[in-house]
Amino acid sequence: MNPQEMLRILDSIARDRNIDRSLLVRDLETAMVSAARKFYNTLDTEEFACKLDPLAGTFQLFRHGEPLVMPPETFGRIAAQTFKQVMIQKFRDDERSSIFEDFSKRMGEIVTGVAQRYEGGALVVQIDRAEGFMPRSEQIPGEQFTAGDRVRCLILDVRDAGSQVKIVLSRGHPDFIKKLFEVEVPEVAEKIIEIKAMAREAGYRTKIAVASIDSKVDAVGACVGVRGSRIKNIVDELNGEKIDIVRWNESSQILIQNSLKPAEVQEISLCFELGRATVVVRDDQLSLAIGKRGQNVRLAARLTGWDVDILTPEEFTKGIETMYQTVQGVEGISEKMADKLAALGMVSVFDIEEVGPDVLKEQLEIGDDLAAKIVETCSIKAKEVAAQQQKDKEEKDRRTREEADAARRALEGAPMEAGEQAAAAILGGSSAAPAAAAPAPPDQSSEARAADILGQG
Repeated sequence: MNPQEMLRILDSIARDRNIDRSLLVRDLETAMVSAARKFYNTLDTEEFACKLDPLAGTFQLFRHGEPLVMPPETFGRIAAQTFKQVMIQKFRDDERSSIFEDFSKRMGEIVTGVAQRYEGGALVVQIDRAEGFMPRSEQIPGEQFTAGDRVRCLILDVRDAGSQVKIVLSRGHPDFIKKLFEVEVPEVAEKIIEIKAMAREAGYRTKIAVASIDSKVDAVGACVGVRGSRIKNIVDELNGEKIDIVRWNESSQILIQNSLKPAEVQEISLCFELGRATVVVRDDQLSLAIGKRGQNVRLAARLTGWDVDILTPEEFTKGIETMYQTVQGVEGISEKMADKLAALGMVSVFDIEEVGPDVLKEQLEIGDDLAAKIVETCSIKAKEVAAQQQKDKEEKDRRTREEADAARRALEGAPMEAGEQAAAAILGGSSAAPAAAAPAPPDQSSEARAADILGQG
């Protein structure tokens, strides 16, 4: 190959693959040394040295520090093959190192790539000069891409896996939505609005709590945009995933109340010992607070960091009354002590059983024996309450099944009556004909009953 042509190819590779030209020159020198060692059949790594003239494109070989008179062109086919293999391997290693270094700096960025194919459920995406993969766990459920589709995703992780660089992409990670807000909402990118907390179930719903450091900027309004323009762009990118923007508050009670919207909350009782929030809502707000398959309360719990229990006023009153009766039934416990337990958020016998005697001893300033007695009594009562709740649930399920069976039988009976009326109409519309007919067995079909009527006519 012409030396100048070789240098032009070297410059092209360095430019296209973003590799330092000096590394490629070093790789060529290493490959030439390997070829010389192969030709002379030596294992001494210090015997040969090579220098490539970066301007002329010519090689100068040295053996034991002395210039080698024999030109590289005379080494033969085997040595040339060795030169080629070493050169290709070194170039690949340099490219892999360059990709790893480049994408490691871009972790956490949103990039746009082109879908290539699916491999074992993972989506392979071409990003610039590298291929990334999106595991099934990082995909949005129900989303499918075909070859050539543009894919917007987050660079989640970059790993050096020996022979290749694995670039992990994600559309299901919460940070993907956070980065989308930074793109669509300038106030978020400028740190005027801060995303305090986030909880996401990819493909279904996301709750995000925001706060503004500028009193003149409404955090929720800025994220929503004029007529919902900003949030609409994000929802469209996520193929319709619902996003609830919650106003952040340092008060846990207010934050929990905001996170459960659109449900209206009547009362919130916090138990710091258990990290549990007991939320009371009206009967007509119960399903709204819980959400479809418990999604709303589950996301609210993850957003706020509290274990959230949703109760109706009747359930809350019944639970706290049971707690009062059980605790006050222990000798040495006054109503004032029971009030203190309720004020601490222990609103059921289950809560007292869970906190244990050490907490009761500290909060009520009582002895070990009395604290243990309270826990033991509440534990016994908790088992009774749990058994009764299970019994009530089974009874409710039984009634529900019976009502469903009755409704099904009613629906099945409607066609029978229609069959009798049709048969009567065929007989001339006389009301005496059906009356004269022999009664059909209960499980007889409407067609059979109509045939009996017609036969008697």
